[in-house]
Amino acid sequence: MTTTQTHAPQTAAAHPVLRVPPAAPAVAAAYFRASLAFHADVSDVAAALAAGGDPGFVVLDSRSTESWDQGHVPGAIHLPTALIPEQAETLLDKSVPVVTYCWGPGCNGATRAALALTELGFQVKEMLGGFEYWAREGFAYETWQGSATRDTDPLTAPVGADDCGC
Repeated sequence: MTTTQTHAPQTAAAHPVLRVPPAAPAVAAAYFRASLAFHADVSDVAAALAAGGDPGFVVLDSRSTESWDQGHVPGAIHLPTALIPEQAETLLDKSVPVVTYCWGPGCNGATRAALALTELGFQVKEMLGGFEYWAREGFAYETWQGSATRDTDPLTAPVGADDCGC
């Protein structure tokens, strides 16, 4: 025996998703365009670095030395956030955009580093996902012991594909 449940349709005002209506398309386009000016994803950063030559930006790891030693993006510059005010201008060129990262989505260290750099006059993007997603997507990284990689996590990137197609 099967039963059929009927649900009364919810009004847009009562539905949690639409309780606040979506922005007008022009407003939303401006927001999403701005978001892309502030962020880069792990796959795009990896592809630019793998293409060889000058990618047009530098990657900055804003974590502690202990974190850096556990693993970091190959070729990244190590500059903990607390040291940015005193060392950034000697380590970085203001004409070259900087892509900051920290541990992962649960950490706002890359955001704090980006703020410190922009206050000094640098152009900055934050790498979404941080080192966590760099490793989870199967990209090679360096540790104090040498190079390493992990198997691609199928919840973060397609296994065996060059990119996610997005």
